[in-house]
Amino acid sequence: MTRIQARRQLIVIVLLCVAVGGALLRQFAPPASMLRDIGTLLMLLWLPVIGNIVAWLVAKVRRPVPAGPAGLSGPSGSSRQSPAVFGAAGSFRPHAWVELTLREAKLPIEDTPIAAGEHHCALVVGNDGFTARWLVRPDDIVRRGKAHALQVEFLTPAVALPRFQRDATFRMLVGGAFIGDGRVLEVLGPA
Repeated sequence: MTRIQARRQLIVIVLLCVAVGGALLRQFAPPASMLRDIGTLLMLLWLPVIGNIVAWLVAKVRRPVPAGPAGLSGPSGSSRQSPAVFGAAGSFRPHAWVELTLREAKLPIEDTPIAAGEHHCALVVGNDGFTARWLVRPDDIVRRGKAHALQVEFLTPAVALPRFQRDATFRMLVGGAFIGDGRVLEVLGPA
């Protein structure tokens, strides 16, 4: 349990005790007295906690099953792109060679090499975005702020490739943030 979860649990227990104390005060106070009104107010302190518990339960029921560990983390630290729309990582079929420069990290803790594996993103040309994935091989070191030649596979190459001709420039979108810029080096064609 994290420190925040422990604090929240403590707050819920304290508010429950206050509500029980208010119920006891209300029970033993004479009718139409100020003590009875204070007991009622203390019991009402529990209502926001009940609302939060109901909201937590609803979110727990609606929460989708988390996807596997794929995708490049955005500024918030999580990848929002689902890897389920592409084939398996072993079925990677590149459609283009691109020169990609990931924007430099704003925090020193984020200034680490990109993890080896498959990364999902949207490549944006003008106002059009195209779902894509790219691989960082275990022996490659991809750092932010430096240009790297990488292979890219598009989800719909027939739609994307006409916009990604040689020397076309694009931006990389992950989550809700643009995290890189690039240029097409060579079009390999639909696989």
